[in-house]
Amino acid sequence: MAEYLIYFNQQWVGDHTEEWFRGRGPLASAVVDEIKAAGAYVFAGGLEEDGPVFSADATSGTLMFTDGPYVETKEWLGGLTVVDVADEETARMWAGKIAEACGWPQEVRRFGRLPQPGDE
Repeated sequence: MAEYLIYFNQQWVGDHTEEWFRGRGPLASAVVDEIKAAGAYVFAGGLEEDGPVFSADATSGTLMFTDGPYVETKEWLGGLTVVDVADEETARMWAGKIAEACGWPQEVRRFGRLPQPGDE
């Protein structure tokens, strides 16, 4: 089994009416329920557009917190889902279902394996 991150940048969402967004919510929730029923669910959530944003940076040797995005960019993470599945094909299937339900593209990346006790 491997964990995959399925995510989107907020800019990929596009301009839609409030009614359009309300119609997408139940579709996305249904896919998350399907992921849970399949035993592949780890986490899913959307980020607040107007919520607090800050960065933590210790590269100077002193921990510094800065309000606002870490870098000035027009792209930011809008939401994500983490699934634990047997293979890439299954991760692709879930990403496709999420993309269809949400109505915007999704990107998929596999998490690296963390070293386990006893690994040489």
